Amino acid sequence: MSSPVVLILAAGRGERFLASGGNTHKLEALLGGQTVLAHVIQAVEAAHLPWHLVRPESGTSGMGESISLGVQATAEASGWLILPADLPLIQPASLLSVAEGLGEKGIVVPHHQQQAGHPVGFRQEYREALLGLSGDRGAREIVMDARSQGDVLDLSLADSGITFDIDTLADLRTAQEIRNVTSDVPD
Repeated sequence: MSSPVVLILAAGRGERFLASGGNTHKLEALLGGQTVLAHVIQAVEAAHLPWHLVRPESGTSGMGESISLGVQATAEASGWLILPADLPLIQPASLLSVAEGLGEKGIVVPHHQQQAGHPVGFRQEYREALLGLSGDRGAREIVMDARSQGDVLDLSLADSGITFDIDTLADLRTAQEIRNVTSDVPD
């Protein structure tokens, strides 16, 4: 089976970040000398997975529409990993674990300390359902339906980066503190 495509969702307006005192879009905010978005793309590239950036010039009406646009642009993919672009601490190994989990079940939901995170993985058989998303309604209902059919793999990961998103300036400062602590740890 070929690798699923990582859909990096970068179409949101980032209003909470600006309201918290940010002076730029949260994805353009600097974290350790690179933008938040650059960290996410770097993690995906380090995982050697194909990716597609969903960042329409006009914006979208929400996550559902962003997912649908990404799936439409990569319709022949074997599956998709839905990754919001504001998760700069995500580890490449987590992306690979979700991709590999699609060999077991049609949908993979990663968790860190019992909290659901991203990316959520979907195999090709969910293409039509993902294409049908619109507005700000994400894929939660698709996951719930698949769960009732026994087609969801809940994957426990040690990576807090799957749940740590940047919504405010305080989140950005916390991410920098986490990076400072983890960069002090020898490999």
